[in-house]
This record gives sequence, structure tokens and C-alpha cells, in this order.
Amino acid sequence: PNIEIGEYSYYDDPDGPEHFVEKCVLHHYDFIGDRLVIGRFCAIAAGARFIMNGANHALSGFSTYPFNIFGHGWEKGFDTASWEKELRGDTVVGNDVWIGMEAMIMPGVTIGDGAVVAARSVVAGDVAPYAIVAGNPARVVRMRFDEDTVRRLRAVAWWNWPAEKITRNLDAIRGG
Repeated sequence: PNIEIGEYSYYDDPDGPEHFVEKCVLHHYDFIGDRLVIGRFCAIAAGARFIMNGANHALSGFSTYPFNIFGHGWEKGFDTASWEKELRGDTVVGNDVWIGMEAMIMPGVTIGDGAVVAARSVVAGDVAPYAIVAGNPARVVRMRFDEDTVRRLRAVAWWNWPAEKITRNLDAIRGG
């Protein structure tokens, strides 16, 4: 219920794309309330992982061990505020984003429209629209277009057009 995936976005996995949530969205618990939002026309390669806020541990004590989740009385006195302040918010992937094989997206990251995340990259911070990022941690390798072109592409927002208009304009969209 906390995952939104835009039209035409796909997950490419030879073992079956229908297992996307189980295989690729990790530590996503309804009670936390964080969302994974993926825009339209995104391509997500096999093995990409979205690490959600449920993977975080409280850092304010001497130990990061999650005693409270194991019961046996250890849950008594647990201050949920100590853990909640570690939450990083929703993870948002813009439109027309390509996420490469085995890339890892950390909690609370926003990936801008038209961005490319290289295979096996670890994205721990926001990615600008139309940036190409690679590495661990992912860093901008280059921009796909100059600032003016990026501004114009975001204003046009072709991914919001009806399918018929996209079809009529495919040569321009594909060909730049």
C-alpha cells in the first residue's frame, strides 16, 4: 500500500518481474509509513534494491542493536522517538529514470526526472534531474544535457502526455 509505480515503468528480471516488491524493496514496513514512489517510464534492471527506512537503527544510544523488536521484556521503556528521528522520509524516483543492474537506493533519496543510475551504484543522496551517477557512493559522472535543455525538458514533461501524443512525437522523444 505504500508503493506507487507510474504507468509504463518496468522491472526487468529473468526470474520474473512480478517479484519486484519481495526482491527489491527491502525493510519496508507499513507501520513506518514511508513510501516508495516511482514515476512513469522508468526502467529498473535486475537486482536493483530500494532500502527503506525500516533498515535504520537508532543511533542515539550506546548500542545500535534493536533490542525492542525481540520481546522478552526488552521492548519495555523503548522510546520510539529515538528511532523515529532516524527516518529519512519517502524514496522518490522521478519519471524516465533508468536504474542499472544491482544498484542500491538508500532511504529517503530523490532521483530526478531523466536521471541514470549506473549498475552497482549506491545512491545515498539525491540525484539531480538528467544526471548520470555511478559508484559507491554514487557521484555525478556527467549531465545528460546542459541546464537550459534540462529546464526545457522538465517544462515539457512528455511523460505526462497522453499515449496518443507520445506516439505522435516518438521521433522527437527518442531522437533528441
